Amino acid sequence: MQMIALGGTIGVGLFMGSGSTIKWTGPSVLIAYIISGVFLYLIMRALGEMLYVHPTTGSFATFASEYMHPVFGFLTAWSNIFQFIVVGMSEMIALGGYFRFWWPNLPDWIPGLVAITFLCIANLISVKMFGELEFWFALIKVVTIILMIIAGLGLIIFGFGNGGHPIGISNLWRNGGFFTGGAKGFIYALAIVLASYQGIELIGVTAGEAENPQHTLVAAIRSTVARILIFYVGAIFVIVAIYPWNQLNQIGSPFVQTFAKIGITAAASIINFVVITAALSGSNSGIYSASRMAFTLAEKHQLPKKMTLLNRHGVPFYSVVAISIGIGIGVVLNVVLPMYFKDASQIFVMVYSSSVLPGMVPWFVILISEIAFRKQNQQHMAEHPFKMPFAPWSNYITLVFLAITLIFMFLNPETRVSILVGVVFLVVMTIIYFRKYQPREKANKS
Repeated sequence: MQMIALGGTIGVGLFMGSGSTIKWTGPSVLIAYIISGVFLYLIMRALGEMLYVHPTTGSFATFASEYMHPVFGFLTAWSNIFQFIVVGMSEMIALGGYFRFWWPNLPDWIPGLVAITFLCIANLISVKMFGELEFWFALIKVVTIILMIIAGLGLIIFGFGNGGHPIGISNLWRNGGFFTGGAKGFIYALAIVLASYQGIELIGVTAGEAENPQHTLVAAIRSTVARILIFYVGAIFVIVAIYPWNQLNQIGSPFVQTFAKIGITAAASIINFVVITAALSGSNSGIYSASRMAFTLAEKHQLPKKMTLLNRHGVPFYSVVAISIGIGIGVVLNVVLPMYFKDASQIFVMVYSSSVLPGMVPWFVILISEIAFRKQNQQHMAEHPFKMPFAPWSNYITLVFLAITLIFMFLNPETRVSILVGVVFLVVMTIIYFRKYQPREKANKS
């Protein structure tokens, strides 16, 4: 479960997305990662409090229906499905560019088609197969980041790869200071940093299928956020200490440059391989999480009943296949979109960014549901070993923090479209629920 949470969170947000945040706020992006990590820890503790009492597949959607209103459970499940399908599509789009590094003439759609077919089959074999794949995908990313941090500290402290002259950490305050973009730039960066943590709530989807879920869950939540913070903050610290923040756009990948500087000539190929595993990991997590949410919706008769059918390995067969096909649309887009957009990175960002607001919906409902959960389950609270710290004030403060970051995402021209896409999606799904499913639920009750 710990590796699944790490794998679902550490990905292109770190390897590819850190450039934008550093551009907006400079070295102070380190503070943005720490602040975001603290609030994410509170969100995970709120989820953990509820899961300890009621470990269930599709957890936060179930809690939203039970402790808020069925429409919020519906929106949470669909937001999770939308988020992971869109992220998976963007990963399939990115794969073509990654493989072009080695085979320039390879059509972009072939790596995506092979990848989504392989991941679909692996997820159909068993939950254990998904977990094994995600473990190894996550391990590759984690080992790369650790090596990057060690190599970077060698450069900073001992001058390895720099003729024995330590680089030091003066780049943290040179070139315009620590907060180069002021308060506005810092909050702009904070919003994108938050988005890079999306997927950490995947622990809540795995809880219902874990052995001894209470013990496993507590251990996973306690360690995962701390580890993610260490990896993110450690890697970003090394990058902004070694390189002037305003030159990062000119040097290419900081990961490649750091390894190359200490004499690893195959650095570009190594990092390209790691980014490919990050893309596969994101899609693998997407298939698992979104298929379980589809299963939850089908149980409530909000998707065809066949989506609840399990194969002989206990996997929801039609749900996994349907989500895999949805992610596979990214392969089609790899053929169609280049006819209209020449910049491959622009296509990736267009698709990926539309998942940001739906991806934050589970965080809002976790925090709100936990307040109602505590009121309705007071008999469990006295002996509960994993309570949300400082509730309910920690819930309110975190909700305000999330709301402020969304407002600044709308004010930022570079992220405004992603917020609007999310708003349109949520409005459309709300209308569908109240027009189609609520009347049906009332009829069934009567």
